Amino acid sequence: MHERFRYKTKNEILEKSSALGFELPYIDDISSLLTPLSIEGFTIPNRLVVQPMEGYDSETDGSPSSLTKRRYLRYATGGSGMIWFEAVAVSQDGRSNPNQLWLSENTSAAFSILNEEVRESAKQNGIKPFLVIQLTHSGRYSKPYGKPKPVVAIHNDTIDIGTSYMLTDDDLKRIQDRYVIAARLAADSGFDAIDIKACHGYLIIELLAAKSRKNSIYGGEDPSIRFRYLLETIERIKSEVPKMIITTRLNISDRYKGGFGVDTAGRSDFREPLLLVQELKARGITMINISMGSPYFNSYVTRPFNTPLPGQQVPEEHPLTGVFNMISGTSLFQKKFPEIRFIGSAYSYLRQYAPNVGAAVIKNGDASFIGLGRSSFAYPSLTLDLIKNGKADPSKVCITCSGCTRLIKNLRHGGCVIRDREIYGNELKKLIADGK
Repeated sequence: MHERFRYKTKNEILEKSSALGFELPYIDDISSLLTPLSIEGFTIPNRLVVQPMEGYDSETDGSPSSLTKRRYLRYATGGSGMIWFEAVAVSQDGRSNPNQLWLSENTSAAFSILNEEVRESAKQNGIKPFLVIQLTHSGRYSKPYGKPKPVVAIHNDTIDIGTSYMLTDDDLKRIQDRYVIAARLAADSGFDAIDIKACHGYLIIELLAAKSRKNSIYGGEDPSIRFRYLLETIERIKSEVPKMIITTRLNISDRYKGGFGVDTAGRSDFREPLLLVQELKARGITMINISMGSPYFNSYVTRPFNTPLPGQQVPEEHPLTGVFNMISGTSLFQKKFPEIRFIGSAYSYLRQYAPNVGAAVIKNGDASFIGLGRSSFAYPSLTLDLIKNGKADPSKVCITCSGCTRLIKNLRHGGCVIRDREIYGNELKKLIADGK
């Protein structure tokens, strides 16, 4: 059953995990988090990754706003070795909200300037961060003008929202062209790697699960056909944008019926995701960011929380079980494909103990990097504190109160309502005043 976070010591959190039937990795020495690691000629200075969390705060044309720049400069001075930029749309119709970042011919110069400022700011602490851009099309969750305008590759009774336009193969090819154009612009803008987003219910993960898509070159029972769109997109980018590192944030299990990486009951089944990673490996993919679930349907899977959203049903799954499921799922893939660098998720719930758990995961070879999303909103300077003090400051950690999620769900600027109160606490007050 769900429980609030009440752990005062490491022993309490370890005893609780044991009572739940598993052993949570934990070590006092966090030095493994601070060791460098090489990827295709780049040396990442440490194992901590700022995960992609949308701020919903771009300018109308999709370029970074002053709030966007503020967020990424805070990450830059915080010391993390890798900054994985939030979801950036490849087209106007694929934006999840009117203020989602959008990389286009009109905005690429602004991204170049932001990247230069990020690198310059990181130099203050002797860090040269590795910058990844996450390219996406929101598919069924598209809201380019603030109202749902869903486009889908398949219908799914579990997650369908209203009337959706069914994309044809020709539509999908045109969207793929936009991915290639955006990838070229990303290279010109100074990013080190390009993530083709395949998670959280968006277009590409939906295609990976498109068993019910008939008379299509991208769907059907054969998994190799369903893998085609992602693999073809990667192959085109590798051919047309050479020398760029290509990666993906991949759901290894959607954890709902009709999703990817699940059985007929919606429970995790990793057979097809393992097959897909084998295909990704064959195409030279050397880094994959692991996720599960959907923030729109079962957010607790990859974002275990202390406090649910108002009106949200409290899950049966204990938050620590969610943390462990993500660790063990990532470990399965890391051990199966040791030559690929895997980034793990779902650590924010652990608060000040996250570095100790993450360090144990790294030391045990269960992941190559530790990703922090909501925690990076709240505590962008975590890595710098670990370097200087060897531990996290409990007064700065994310408390997984779902405040940032509440803002984002209502298309407001997203950030930490507790630790960044002056901006986002006030944003939440406005939201509450509006009755939301």
